[in-house]
Amino acid sequence: MNSTPRAAYACDPQRTRGRRHPESPAPTRSDYQRDRDRIVHSTAFRRLVYKTQVFLNHEGDLFRTRLTHSLEVAQLGRSIARSLELEEDLVEAIALAHDLGHTPFGHAGQDELHACMAAHGGFEHNLQSLRVVDRLEERYPQYDGLNLTFETREGILKHCSRAHAVALEAAEPGGVGRRFLDRTQPSLEAQLCNLADEIAYNAHDIDDGVRSGLVTLEQMEAVPLFDRYRREALADHPGLAQGRGPRRLLHEAIRRMLSAQVYDVIAATGARLAAAAPQDADAARRGPALVCFGDTMRAESAVLKRFLMHNLYRHPQVMDMTGRARRVVRELFDAYRAAPAEMRGGYADKAAAAAAGDGTGPSPHRVVADYIAGMTDRFAAREHERLTGQRVFG
Repeated sequence: MNSTPRAAYACDPQRTRGRRHPESPAPTRSDYQRDRDRIVHSTAFRRLVYKTQVFLNHEGDLFRTRLTHSLEVAQLGRSIARSLELEEDLVEAIALAHDLGHTPFGHAGQDELHACMAAHGGFEHNLQSLRVVDRLEERYPQYDGLNLTFETREGILKHCSRAHAVALEAAEPGGVGRRFLDRTQPSLEAQLCNLADEIAYNAHDIDDGVRSGLVTLEQMEAVPLFDRYRREALADHPGLAQGRGPRRLLHEAIRRMLSAQVYDVIAATGARLAAAAPQDADAARRGPALVCFGDTMRAESAVLKRFLMHNLYRHPQVMDMTGRARRVVRELFDAYRAAPAEMRGGYADKAAAAAAGDGTGPSPHRVVADYIAGMTDRFAAREHERLTGQRVFG
């Protein structure tokens, strides 16, 4: 089922901590392969194709979506995992599921939904991703959710507030919330996905930023990590400075930058693993984080992130769309709270049950948050226009 060499410190599918609802093993797939397949076939995964990264869905067909981002994280993660002899299928499962709980309109939607839920437990997209795979997917007769393994669920929950960790621990003693209370690490595979996520979005936001015209190649010369590989590409291929070359120059510089970051992670992490010498996956969890950049690459990556924050994420055009997106989410939340029957797909019934319940289930506010978080950009925009009569996006 898995012929790739696996180190002692990798998660072994034969030694998984199991699923919340016990199931017989699959005859031809490991438990982590089974997790990956369930994620790919889920409704939430399909919706990622119409959820944005930076640019909203209507702004262009070639910009990254949450789906393409998740695929890129999975590709980078598997490449690095193979060199470090980690469990590739687990890395892929975590990567493909890590954004399932993201709202429409990227971080703008997430921030506004958190504001709407401030008095009702807040909104954390990592926790929402776990909620999707544990509760909200409705595919199996025996249980809610996808019934994934502990290790995949652990990796999905990248961040978690202490209050939510306490609640998770009460519901599942010794489960995925425990490490946030003990201050231990997730598996090496989960650590790798966290870093692959960062590598992927920095690279593709450069690509999308230049493609959009909001950032220029000339501006990117101020970023040492990118400019080094731009200059190398020009030295090897001088023709890229003319004609249609700049587009190829951008791709070549990004490709070289990605390769350098991958090799840096492999070298820096390999050195830490050799020094720590964890004897098994749990030993790796008990120590400091081991998957990392080297010092120089970490510093240069931080400079790149600051550049993107200032020049792309806070660009006036992006901020204008961010404001519109936050308005849509806020007004949808208010509309559904005032008229829960307007929600579809069984959520009106869930809201009614929550309002009439004993308080042990989700609150009516949480039901609304679940409904909005599951929307694609275009469905949220259409619903907002239907409920308010106003078109926020052109």
